[in-house]
Amino acid sequence: MTKKKTPPPTEDLPVSVEYKVEETPYEAVASICSVLVVGLFILTFLGQNFVIPSGSMENTLLVGDHLVVDRITLAPPTKWMPLVHYREPRRNDIVVFLKPVPDPDPVTGAPQYLFLVKRLIGVPGDHIHLRNGIAIINGVAQDQPHAQPTTPDNHNDFLDEFPSTLPSLDRGATEAWSVEFPSHIENGDLVVPPGKYFMMGDNRHNSLDSRFWGFVPRENIVGRPLFNYWSFETSEDQYEQTGIGNTLAWMGHVAMHFFTETRWKRTLHLIR
Repeated sequence: MTKKKTPPPTEDLPVSVEYKVEETPYEAVASICSVLVVGLFILTFLGQNFVIPSGSMENTLLVGDHLVVDRITLAPPTKWMPLVHYREPRRNDIVVFLKPVPDPDPVTGAPQYLFLVKRLIGVPGDHIHLRNGIAIINGVAQDQPHAQPTTPDNHNDFLDEFPSTLPSLDRGATEAWSVEFPSHIENGDLVVPPGKYFMMGDNRHNSLDSRFWGFVPRENIVGRPLFNYWSFETSEDQYEQTGIGNTLAWMGHVAMHFFTETRWKRTLHLIR
């Protein structure tokens, strides 16, 4: 008679135990640093904050508009970002660029190159002239409803019949542009040279633009504004004021009037 073997006792199934893992101070600092690095990368290479300091683009852009600027689309193509869509600047693009001639620093007097925002009017090879304020490019009058209209009250020969009247120092033009200007005139048109662009503000009678200081080199173009993320009622001379006292006073004004003087209708307004 054979004995039946007793099966070995079965083992209990493992019981899952949850442990609460607390983040160490080192990990917390690392997380914050990673967020800052990503944010810095975006602001440095992909986007940029830009504040409108003057009325040269009214009513498209107002003083106190805070814009997010796309720094990628109009940038020269790079091999390390092959999937990004690049394109050349086009007529009627609103672009941010470095002014091709420096201005003196209001405090030190040292030359500084300012960021400006204007509308691109002419690309390389374009023949441009204005007739009664209307831009005529390559013989075709342009439909530009964004531009300030010319009337008998605001008509100015230099601004509205450009380039029939030569730019000069007494009209606010730079000396270098006054000298260079005649070499770009053909049959009454201003001809945009290779690698250069012609910019004008939408507020045509209150804009220091290419009519006063000349063409913008391709490498000076930084990007194009995408949208207005915040707009606050601001006087045109606010951004000309310097000093810590003025800065603190302005910060206090913004804090006290944030809700009443924010232009809420312009929030997240797309730029065209």
